[in-house]
Amino acid sequence: MSNYISDFKDWFKLKVLLWTRKSDKLFFKQGDIWWCSIGMNLGEEIFGKGKKFTRPVLVFKKFTSNSFLGLPLTTQKKTGSWYTKITINNEDRWVILNQARIFDKKRFTNKIASLDIKDYKKVKKYFLELYSS
Repeated sequence: MSNYISDFKDWFKLKVLLWTRKSDKLFFKQGDIWWCSIGMNLGEEIFGKGKKFTRPVLVFKKFTSNSFLGLPLTTQKKTGSWYTKITINNEDRWVILNQARIFDKKRFTNKIASLDIKDYKKVKKYFLELYSS
């Protein structure tokens, strides 16, 4: 329990720094994959890892020059309707479809890659199937 409290304190400090961060020069588009500070979250919500609480996130839908709907990724093999497999830099990853959320680009740390159109269409197909049923 005390580790979680310490982690939440560290996350809050980082979140304050991110809030004041200037991100005007960051440009992103749909299909980009970025390391993103997603933080310490509650319950079954996915966490970031390391000192910056990061995780790879797919920019699924860009809303403004600052905000987007993001889908976190994992390297752990997953099955089921909540996941879909993609390949990035010749490595398998799984998009966590049920963890979709709105992000601001201030959470970006660095760009990893851009998803190829075939994988992007596959993610979109499975995402729409999951959320339309």
